[in-house]
Amino acid sequence: MDSSRNNNYGRGRGRGRGNYQNQESGGRGRGSQNHSRPPVQGNQPQQPHHASGYRPPQTTAPQLPHQPVVGVATARPNAWVRGPPSPTPTPFQAPQQPQHLGAGAGSARPNAWTQRPLGPSPPAPPRHTPSAVDLDIQKVKISEEMPVSSSSENKDNQIQPIRRPDKGGILSIRSIPLLANHFPINFNPQNTIFHYDVDVKPMSSSPNDSKLTKKKLRKSELRFIKDQLFSGEDQLKTAYDGEKSIFSAVPLREGQFQVDISQGEDVRSGSYTFVIKLVNELKLSKLRDYLRGNLSYVPRDILQGMDLVMKENPSRKRIAVGRSFFSPDFRSRDDFRNGLAAYRGLQQSLKPTLQGLALCLDYSVLAFRKPWPVMEFLKEHFKGFQVQDVKKSRRAVNDALRGLKVTVTHRRTKQKYTVAGLSEEDTCDIYFDLVDMEGKNPPQRTSLVKYFKEKWGKDIVYQNIPCLELGKGSKSNKVPMEFCVLVEGQRYPKENLDRNTAVLLKNISLADPGERRDTINEMVRSDDGPCGDVARNFGFQLDRNMTKVSGRVIGSPDLKLGAPRPVKVDAVKCQWNLLGKSFVDAKPIERWALLDLTGGDRYKLQEHIFISNLIGRCRSLGNRIEEPVVYRLARMSDLSSVNRVEKLLKGIMEESNRISEGKLQLIVCVMTKKDPGYKNLKWVSETKLGVVTQCCLSGSASKPQGQDQYFANLCLKINAKLGGNNFEVAGKFTHFDARDHVMFIGADVNHPAPMNSSCPSIAAVVATVNWPAANKYAARVSPQKHRCEKIENFGAMCLDLVNTYAKFNKVKPKGIVVFRDGVSEGQFEMVLSQELLDLKNSIYDGDYQPSITLVVAQKRHQTRLFIDNGNSGGRIGNVPPGTVVDTRIVHPLDFDFYLCSHYGALGTSKPTHYYVLWDENSFTSDQLQKLINDMCYTFVRCTKPVSLVPPVYYADLVAYRGRMFQEVAMENQYDSSNAAFDQSFYSLHPDLENFMFFV
Repeated sequence: MDSSRNNNYGRGRGRGRGNYQNQESGGRGRGSQNHSRPPVQGNQPQQPHHASGYRPPQTTAPQLPHQPVVGVATARPNAWVRGPPSPTPTPFQAPQQPQHLGAGAGSARPNAWTQRPLGPSPPAPPRHTPSAVDLDIQKVKISEEMPVSSSSENKDNQIQPIRRPDKGGILSIRSIPLLANHFPINFNPQNTIFHYDVDVKPMSSSPNDSKLTKKKLRKSELRFIKDQLFSGEDQLKTAYDGEKSIFSAVPLREGQFQVDISQGEDVRSGSYTFVIKLVNELKLSKLRDYLRGNLSYVPRDILQGMDLVMKENPSRKRIAVGRSFFSPDFRSRDDFRNGLAAYRGLQQSLKPTLQGLALCLDYSVLAFRKPWPVMEFLKEHFKGFQVQDVKKSRRAVNDALRGLKVTVTHRRTKQKYTVAGLSEEDTCDIYFDLVDMEGKNPPQRTSLVKYFKEKWGKDIVYQNIPCLELGKGSKSNKVPMEFCVLVEGQRYPKENLDRNTAVLLKNISLADPGERRDTINEMVRSDDGPCGDVARNFGFQLDRNMTKVSGRVIGSPDLKLGAPRPVKVDAVKCQWNLLGKSFVDAKPIERWALLDLTGGDRYKLQEHIFISNLIGRCRSLGNRIEEPVVYRLARMSDLSSVNRVEKLLKGIMEESNRISEGKLQLIVCVMTKKDPGYKNLKWVSETKLGVVTQCCLSGSASKPQGQDQYFANLCLKINAKLGGNNFEVAGKFTHFDARDHVMFIGADVNHPAPMNSSCPSIAAVVATVNWPAANKYAARVSPQKHRCEKIENFGAMCLDLVNTYAKFNKVKPKGIVVFRDGVSEGQFEMVLSQELLDLKNSIYDGDYQPSITLVVAQKRHQTRLFIDNGNSGGRIGNVPPGTVVDTRIVHPLDFDFYLCSHYGALGTSKPTHYYVLWDENSFTSDQLQKLINDMCYTFVRCTKPVSLVPPVYYADLVAYRGRMFQEVAMENQYDSSNAAFDQSFYSLHPDLENFMFFV
């Protein structure tokens, strides 16, 4: 219950869309090195001292035989060495005749290292490029600004993620042959992609058309207009993003063109101006150089263009929803029989990998309304529906249809209309004034039935039911339902599905590995997949076979519990049970209360049985627990407001103080159901009163089966919240000694829902406070600007956690490993140049300079791993826990790998993609992979390894808890509308801030 999510806010982390945009860059070093050049990271070879701006020579690796345009780099310069200046690009000038000017790689992105006070980062300063990076122990000093000479020089100045320290790991208990959903792409490095900027606007025919010319055109309208201009073969040599960019395989004519659209098309009729201008020539040789290691920065503009080209075919033939392209057809077994069906949509992205450029393709499933005639839709949507029921169930029918898009069948048109509702009159009672468009005759009063017969030759069958009101405002018109058809691609919100349909959709989404692999292969090879005429015209060839790759299985660690001997985990699922075992450090529970919220419910809690079960299970795990000091019966309605919750909890605590000495340690809250009042309970207890609460559902607590496991899970949470130690890895973590004192940090940002435009984003940072077990965490949470991915107070929160570590251990950590969640590749430079700098500026103090490693953990990617033979994946067929891949499908230069640390019992397991951006602890591949895999066994809430390294998992829980606090602030409107941005509203009570209240 304590980890439940409501539907008001998604995780919405703003990971970016792989937009390949450059971030502002900079650098920061450690200690007293040569101040004319940046430091060398821990696992990078030391370079001889050269003058500032020197770039070591590159070594070109031999090309792989199966991929003629890429190679593996054998050498790469230090990420912070500046490159030689490049010539300044010529600004674009409108030519008299069409011609093509190479405008470089776009606007320059300057170095963003700035001098600023310690603490939260201020708004970004004006872009500039420093002449040198002057590193000092205390802070970063920046020399006089110099003008940017070129975009390529600036890209060389960007901080790049570190390179892989070796050729990949070798540690394993066994190897398994795998298939990855990466499909290699061949391209000709001698080719050029032409990037054009386009501007489309309606032409004004009269002064009264100003509103029309200012109205923003939809993507579908822009694409239709573009297709009218580029017809035939030219259309198959261009890719359009539906907004401002066209990428072409051949030079196009530049200038301003007029496009005329006739009546009846899916675009407003009239004339449009179409302005096209060349902005860049993208040489594919640069991408080849990058894949070989001869280019220090990512050619994101080229990847953006190629990505759009590969999406052109599915965007034309499939239904685009977000980043996915859904088939217009559904499988018969995916029909929900209620006007809805499950549709499968492909998701694809380009990835630079060791084997070359590859297309990564996966699929997702959503519920859509079937593109049926409205009458047929209603008959299926409402069980037993008859035509005459439209009037009887008017409100339900109106709610089901309002806002949907339809086309009409009584005349030839592609135009789409929005349903505003049902007409007040029946069809047979609708009359209107028919206007003579030529103005020869006065308006005549006529009926809708007569008009359809005379004008369109259509007899209206259902005359005794309302029509549909189509359109908005005064422009709405009435059309009989029998001539309306639902437009395809109309998504049905998942949260609105009934329970049975939601279960069906979930089961379809959780396809087993064999079915998912077959579906992906089918999509790659289909006519509406990524392989189309457009991609072939650009010279791209896609290998339609999945990539074969070797996976290594890392052995699971032994665990330490209360038993004298280490505990070994299950050989297949890597789980362990607590039967006959106890916690490492079981905290005594001397003063606790039971808040029974089932008062007034027909299924009241049997409190004596519940208390007996809880006490018995706690004692079996080593917790010395007494009878509850207070038992309070209340109703769920008591959680409806902050004031009622505070009054209720304060009463319980005051009664406890009268009965026993010492503060109440724990309140166990038994709820009848998941309820919005949960967030009020958590905010009051964790920020105002400072008491631990543990919530559970009465239905689950009263089940006759599985009570031992259920109460064991409750005890896991309770002991962790009280500061206990449930279990830990036996022995020491790899690469570190027990005397090293290392702190693990997890960081994440939770963004508001997509439609919200004002609420703050919530930043959360957690960190370990014990060593060598490294399984107890303290948390800090902070609101920040709306949808800001950068953690603005990162340094300040980390400094607070470092000081907390010192308070618990009497020494500051010598090493820090930061796990950052929620950022895409396009945001790596921001993390390096801003968050890492903020961290160092904040925690460095004289001689105290801990070595720092920064790792990004990514779960929102499309990579899937499948066992090449079906004998190694257990019952489901998923890869076994501990499977790691760091060859072929990983980055050609950077230090990244895929790790599947958990057992996949449902659907197809998704590995976590770990990407090392910075490393001063000199990890090898084996050491870091083993460390992360072992850490996944220390998650306090379950007795099995989790799929995500615990610091990131905990940071996500804390960020979500902060989101609940923000909801409390908004609902109660404390002080003002800015309460949601007030840090004091999120500050934890001092008695809880250093304990794991969030689990």
